[in-house]
Amino acid sequence: MTELEILEQTIRSFSGIDEQSFALSLPYWELRTYQKGEYYNEYRNVCKHLGFIVNGVFRTYYVNAETGEEKNMLFYTTGQMVTAFKSFLTRRPCNFYTESMVESTVLYIHVDHLQALYQQSHEWERFGRYIAEVAFNLMMEHTEDFLFKSPEERYLQMVEQHPEIFNQVPLYHIASYLGIAGPSLSRIRKRMQKK
Repeated sequence: MTELEILEQTIRSFSGIDEQSFALSLPYWELRTYQKGEYYNEYRNVCKHLGFIVNGVFRTYYVNAETGEEKNMLFYTTGQMVTAFKSFLTRRPCNFYTESMVESTVLYIHVDHLQALYQQSHEWERFGRYIAEVAFNLMMEHTEDFLFKSPEERYLQMVEQHPEIFNQVPLYHIASYLGIAGPSLSRIRKRMQKK
């Protein structure tokens, strides 16, 4: 399958867009390969693209201005949409970095082209609403996980949501995302292997 066929299959599976409506978007998608360490979007830049990860891993993180410490907030893996959602929706500068963790291939569409599709098709409007709902849910779920789940439960959820990530991303990034120290992650992984 080509990258566009994978994209079409994925979008149609979750949004119900028909073949004819999806075809409206074909001139707008662009394919790009990001090298490890390359930014999808940088701090204080306006994010103008919605991307579909054909393959790869990205992380969204912020840097503590006082300590310089990086804190991972989200990971995006193969088959997911990636963008700095708030910046993309409001067209305001982003407070975070979104970085490729491995060589990654992305099909992306500019926000202006997506807006044009919204004007042409109710199905694309529904797609936009769905993407906004997913973005809201991701952030709420991450926040609630820190309030209501133990580090072990957050780890198990990450294994379920991003099973391949442990072979692609250094463990200290995963520990940062889970809000724990590296040694704590090692202990959790050892306990899980014994079960």
